[in-house]
Amino acid sequence: MKQVYLDNAATTPVRLEVEVAMRPYFCEKYGNPSGVYQMSSENRGMIENVREQIAKTLNASAEEIYFTSGGTESDNWAIKAAAQMLKEKGRHIITSKIEHHAILNSCAYLEKQGFEVTYLDVDEWGSIRLDILEKAIRKDTILISVMYANNEVGTIQKIAQIGKIAEKNDILFHTDAVQAYGQLLIDVKKENIDLLSASAHKFNGPKGVGFLYIRKKIPLPEYIHGGKQERNHRAGTENVPGIAGMGKAAEIAFTTREYREKEIQQLRDYLIRRLQRGIPYCRLNGSLTNRLPGNCNISFQFIEGNELLLLLDEKNICASAASACSTGDTSPSHVLTAMGIPEKLARGTLRLTIGYQNTQEEIDYTVQCIKEAVEKLRENAEDYRRYKETFPCNIM
Repeated sequence: MKQVYLDNAATTPVRLEVEVAMRPYFCEKYGNPSGVYQMSSENRGMIENVREQIAKTLNASAEEIYFTSGGTESDNWAIKAAAQMLKEKGRHIITSKIEHHAILNSCAYLEKQGFEVTYLDVDEWGSIRLDILEKAIRKDTILISVMYANNEVGTIQKIAQIGKIAEKNDILFHTDAVQAYGQLLIDVKKENIDLLSASAHKFNGPKGVGFLYIRKKIPLPEYIHGGKQERNHRAGTENVPGIAGMGKAAEIAFTTREYREKEIQQLRDYLIRRLQRGIPYCRLNGSLTNRLPGNCNISFQFIEGNELLLLLDEKNICASAASACSTGDTSPSHVLTAMGIPEKLARGTLRLTIGYQNTQEEIDYTVQCIKEAVEKLRENAEDYRRYKETFPCNIM
């Protein structure tokens, strides 16, 4: 079996059409968009066309889209600049315990600057309870940041309802949509989203480019000082090839979304069924129904997830135990911990995320390899033998 790539939540392969769209801007159309000559003018025109294109996918306007280096920069800009802008109004921020580290670490930074942050609990499926969110709101609350869909367990939050709560209380609402953009339909107006982060490499575009949506009425301060790029908000020469590639990737993502969603979801459900039926003592993490199309996050008791990953790598299967940003961290996932998953079970977690390029043949091969690997890891586990005799069940 050739390499089986099932870590699309970490990054996605660049589509051939995207590579083709980028190619001219490396060696032929290499002009700086800020120049006055024709090559520069054409590049600047391409950038504005992509800005308009991305805006349409969100029901936004072009002047509300700002290009960045990716999701982490967009998250940092949104959180830190919003706090700076509104610090005279209040210093309280609300987020959740299962956010990406770009959000959690930005909030931790702001706490050192005198801001207070409430980290909302989630239920066993990874969903935020709206009543608890409302109770957390204070007179000095200035920002709510809740991710659109979780990068580990795939749970999709009730973004429209959260946006409505934020609007009712005159609070800025940011959502990290890095995992959702390109997979789900997003309408920033209907969902009352003020700020939204996205990254091209999560929807088959290049790495190193993304965007931040900033609602027109919000005077968010500039993030990088220097020249006048991005309407004086984000200085630095634009990543011209990257923006061209992101535009093409967005175009493909939204024109093929319905078809891809159906195909990928069918493969995901097939994968989950085969794992649950074929391997005892496993637990699917995240919402059973309200989850990203390609996400399968599953925990196997009596094993270590990192050991499982090594055995799968020997079989040429690429997967992960948690977020790619947590690689090397041996502690249990902060997402699973917040969901109340016991530590021993959480440590045996495998995240498999399916992309458009995956096939049923690859899924069958992967399931067989996982089954063999789990059995091998459990062979010398005394606690497994005892538990199997006492609870001969198939699902934890």
